[in-house]
Amino acid sequence: MILQTHSEQACFGGHVGFYSHASKETGSRMRFAVYQPPQARHRKVPALYFLAGLSCSEETFFIKAGAQRLAAEYGLMLVACDTSPRGLQLPGEADSWDFGLGAGFYLDATAEPWRAHYRMGSYVDRELPAVIEANFPASTERRGIFGHSMGGHGALVLALRNPQHWHSVSAFAPISNPSVVPWGENAFGNYLGADRASWKNWDAAELMRQHAYPGSILIDQGGADQFLEVQLKPESLELAAKASGQVLTLRMQEAYDHSYWFVQSFIADHLRHHANNLL
Repeated sequence: MILQTHSEQACFGGHVGFYSHASKETGSRMRFAVYQPPQARHRKVPALYFLAGLSCSEETFFIKAGAQRLAAEYGLMLVACDTSPRGLQLPGEADSWDFGLGAGFYLDATAEPWRAHYRMGSYVDRELPAVIEANFPASTERRGIFGHSMGGHGALVLALRNPQHWHSVSAFAPISNPSVVPWGENAFGNYLGADRASWKNWDAAELMRQHAYPGSILIDQGGADQFLEVQLKPESLELAAKASGQVLTLRMQEAYDHSYWFVQSFIADHLRHHANNLL
């Protein structure tokens, strides 16, 4: 696997780098970022993967969340990838901010013209960890996943679909029940087609209702989030957790909105949650 290095800088005793590689899953060059804590100079460390939200990129979390200092303290590697394939010039992929470019929804598309390239589910679940573990001092035994908004949806779905692969999970303001909200209906209808039964395979609330993730899940949601009632619907996860017996901590944080000021405010709790499960 040949990686292209775009930049590397020292950061809290370790270093942060931005890279790209040719992806087999997406048929495009995929960009990603890695923070290697100082402990990674001496041993392999668990990797914690962050999935960003709509219109974001591999840079968003690394620049805005303030997570590197805490990752250095715990000895956690941080990984963030882009939110969709780029450079494909598929018809309609750049027409709106909430579908197509920057909006891959971390699923494997089955409808044309998306199915050959918009395979972010398999990319994050299989290909990216293989790239990280082959090229960086990341443990092959312990890895975690979390995300924000569309990325919170992705983190929950991938952990619920493949719990043996993801040993810790949390989310900030996830799109909890995408098959019944406008963002999800638009994305799923285009990526997956008209059969709504197939949408349940990529819906966190539907998956959680069927079976519990074996560990605890931490979710923070801003009470002043402008997307709370129409798009996010965290109450659907509470109902699903009751049905399956899922251990779920869902915290409503009053006065906080959907921004990275909210993510910054509670990032320490999330890294502590993952450290407790991964170290």
